[in-house]
Amino acid sequence: MERLRDPELDTGTTPLSHAVIDDRYVFVSGLVVADTPAAATALGDVATETQAVMTALATLLGRLDLSLAHVVRVTAHLRDLAEMPAFDRAYAAFFPNGQYPARTCVEVARLVGDCRVEITATARRH
Repeated sequence: MERLRDPELDTGTTPLSHAVIDDRYVFVSGLVVADTPAAATALGDVATETQAVMTALATLLGRLDLSLAHVVRVTAHLRDLAEMPAFDRAYAAFFPNGQYPARTCVEVARLVGDCRVEITATARRH
């Protein structure tokens, strides 16, 4: 197994790997906009946060020679499920032709950095 801590993502001293890679899958830790370079401009709007997080996810996968097309499973944590339509529109744009991964979406009381969305993913390598 490999463990990747991406220098482009800011998680401070949090003890985590951004991705754990085995022979078949890549398990990506939860990403919030506060982890990304877009944090200063995206925080507070669920659609903008979703775009920034999905872009960071795509970049992280790209470092592993994968793309969002390899994602088989996503868990999305939203601070407010009433924002799900805006989240869905932003999220869907990253998966052309309706080729969506399996997904769970839940509401949570609070996310790191006062973010509105956190996304965790699993991608298949082969």
